[in-house]
This record gives sequence, structure tokens and C-alpha cells, in this order.
Amino acid sequence: MELLRLYDFLPSGNGYKIRLLFTQLGMPFERVELNILKGETRTPEFLSKNPNGKIPILEIEPGQYLAESNAILVYLSEGTEFLPYDRFLRAQVLQWLFFEQYSHEPFIATSRFWISILGKTEEYSEAIKEKREPGYAALSLMEKHLTSNTFFVGERYTIADIALFAYTHVADEGGFDLTPFSAIQAWIKRVKAQPRYISITEV
Repeated sequence: MELLRLYDFLPSGNGYKIRLLFTQLGMPFERVELNILKGETRTPEFLSKNPNGKIPILEIEPGQYLAESNAILVYLSEGTEFLPYDRFLRAQVLQWLFFEQYSHEPFIATSRFWISILGKTEEYSEAIKEKREPGYAALSLMEKHLTSNTFFVGERYTIADIALFAYTHVADEGGFDLTPFSAIQAWIKRVKAQPRYISITEV
């Protein structure tokens, strides 16, 4: 059986989600690095794999590709401890995955991309300011939930935690101050203490 192949960009939190889950599942995989800053996801070859021109994508078998990081998380975690079997708990995991992509990632991840990956703080200063309020709103909602919950769903570590951890733990790279968020900081430590944890820069 061929290895699953992950098309990735190392600094990407969305790619990191998949690498972290693969590693924690103990599943071998092949990684293909694509530099999005050099247009390597805009080539006809890559666009034939993902017309949206974004990483990560997972090549399941030749010619079969899955895009969108959280969809890949669900695919890989099916039948594992990282995705609950209970119908309501599964739906709650999905609820947090949708929250991450709609209410969290567009503000926290985008700010990090402009500031720490592109290094264009001045150029994007106005846009960065506009991301502050909704970004902090997402963090405040997470903080409130984590004040009375160890993890996001069912008091156990799931892909909901992986999805939200990816960009939250590097939120400072996007100019967000996590100092006031003690519950988030404690949760970050719990995630880092999970078996087979890897950092965002590890491959």
C-alpha cells in the first residue's frame, strides 16, 4: 500500500494540523513541501490536484485528493480516539472545526501570515488592525469554554483541539497577546503534553 502523501508548506498551521495528527496516530506519510510564497501551488500541475490552489491537500491514492485541512482531519481520525463515536460529540467536534475556519483562522492565522511569514507589518497595518477585534473575540469565546472544560469536546483530546491549537499557540506571531487568557495557556500546555507531540516546525 502506498503511503499517504501530504502536500504541505512547513510554516502553515493548516498543514501542521495534519502532520501533528499523522504523528500522534503513528501513521507514516510522505510529505511534499511546496513554497506558497513562490507560487508553487498555482502551477497547472498543482491546480489539477486542488483547483483552489491551496495546501494542505492529501493524496489518498494516485488521482484521489482531499483538500481543506479540517476535512482531512476528519478523514484521518475516522475510527480513532481522536474523533468521538457518539453522534452528538462528533457534531460538537464539527462545530469547533467550523468555528476555527470561520471565526478564528481568518483573523489569527491571516495576521500571522502578514506579520511573521511575509514580514509586511507596515504594508498590511490597517488590515491587521481590522483583524484584532474579531480575533480577540474568538480567543475570548475559547477562553470561556476552557475555563470549565479540559479540552474542547467530551473532556478528551480530539481533532477539535488539534484544529484550534494549530494557530492559537502561535497567535503571538500575529500580534495577539495571550497573557490575559490563562485557560487557553493551560490548555496549550495540555496539548503539548499529549503523546507524540511535535512542534509546528518539525517534519
